[in-house]
Amino acid sequence: MKKIIPLLVVCVAVTGVLSCSKAEQVAETEVAVESEAVVEETETVERHDVVYACNCGPDCDCGAISTEAGTCDCGTELAAAHVVKIDGHDAKLCTHGADCDCEIDAEDENKCTCGADVRVVSLEGSGLYFCNCGGSCTCNYVSAEAGNCACGMELIS
Repeated sequence: MKKIIPLLVVCVAVTGVLSCSKAEQVAETEVAVESEAVVEETETVERHDVVYACNCGPDCDCGAISTEAGTCDCGTELAAAHVVKIDGHDAKLCTHGADCDCEIDAEDENKCTCGADVRVVSLEGSGLYFCNCGGSCTCNYVSAEAGNCACGMELIS
């Protein structure tokens, strides 16, 4: 009986080591597959927080805003921006450009974390559809067409 116990312990130990190495290989494969899926998903995600707004300066009040590049009624080219917050019918925009994805600076609500100024533009009467789910929602979803935003709420105009 004494000879069987050590042999049993060795068998259990060897089986445990083999099982662990197989499990680790499977886990690495799953991580690699998940990483590839994330990369593909990131490349195909369309941003709905990019808008083009009048960039005439602080004295201009034309309030032109669009989901497409172009010129405003003042004749100035619309500047690319991204929505950092929608509050009621007002959109707070980061004026750093469409590629930026910063947020409102926690210490200064008039600045973005990238250092750019926050600009407030009214979406009311703009013809654009936007998410107005309020509270802590940060969809910042703006569209030229009716539909639903990322959180599932119906877009309003």
